[in-house]
Amino acid sequence: MINEDILLSRGAVYKKVKKGEFIFHEGSKCSFYFQLIKGKISWQNFDEEGKVFIQSIVEPGECFGELPLFDGEPYAANAIAETDSIIIQLQKSTFHQLIQGSPEILFAFSKLLAQRVRFKFFILKEIACHNPEQRIVTLLNHIGKKDVMINNGQCKIDLTRQQIAGMTGLRVETVIRVIRKLKEKGRLTINRGKVFLVNSDSSHKRFI
Repeated sequence: MINEDILLSRGAVYKKVKKGEFIFHEGSKCSFYFQLIKGKISWQNFDEEGKVFIQSIVEPGECFGELPLFDGEPYAANAIAETDSIIIQLQKSTFHQLIQGSPEILFAFSKLLAQRVRFKFFILKEIACHNPEQRIVTLLNHIGKKDVMINNGQCKIDLTRQQIAGMTGLRVETVIRVIRKLKEKGRLTINRGKVFLVNSDSSHKRFI
């Protein structure tokens, strides 16, 4: 989101986090702007029975936990390292000074927030209205649009079955069954445990 050199010039620091480590907890106070440099971070909520719902998966170059920076409320989800990761963090007050003096950065955040809200509408509609297969298809199509096409018109989906289950509100067993069914239909392939979406027409952005 923001050039690392700009962040460092404002006093930002790098921080290493181990797989499974919490960067912040749901309900805690926001003190920093966070941006992922290396690894993978997930936003997660837990219900009373301990079931996990994954709000999103953060990739390198993306920010996370930005909502409290704008509304002053506590974090709405937990941020957990999915792998050993490196983040860069900037003091909240300094972040506010930065965006106030940089209209282009503020506009970029406005666009990002709109995209994330749109995705939430999209996913909630699918969860409420569609069967498990359609939920998974919708999620994979969305993820596929963000990725670069690779060999033979295919796109690798870098999500585990557990992560897909957490993002769609399904059981892992259901995800495994649906992925197997989609493979049988020829709508995706599986190679060494990795899922690849098949795009039969490269002129279209829909992958399943």
